[in-house]
Amino acid sequence: MATGGSAIRGSRVGAGPMGEQDHGFHADRVAVSYWDALGNQTVRYFAANLPDEEIPETIDSPTSGLPAGRDKENPPALAKLEPYKTHLAYVKERRTEEEAASLLEDALTALRERRGTAAPKK
Repeated sequence: MATGGSAIRGSRVGAGPMGEQDHGFHADRVAVSYWDALGNQTVRYFAANLPDEEIPETIDSPTSGLPAGRDKENPPALAKLEPYKTHLAYVKERRTEEEAASLLEDALTALRERRGTAAPKK
């Protein structure tokens, strides 16, 4: 048996002859530039037949993380950042103190019953 290598090793299925630059159909596309408040430009490519209303007006700049818009002279301002909220803060927004106490008591009663340490019912 010959120990020669396979002719297709390391190449993709359907890749075509080695060295061929154009294989397959390339869709027409349009380049859209976005600028952030620091002047960084980011280019995104979209299908040429995409309606203009489906191309986003703003994106997050991969360079700075700031919002970037299509108008170079008037980039979007940084939206007001809300402080990080913990899970408990979100729960407190949805529940009153009375609801929280009732839910806690129900959960503790269920836990005590499972453990067998619940107080005898009167």
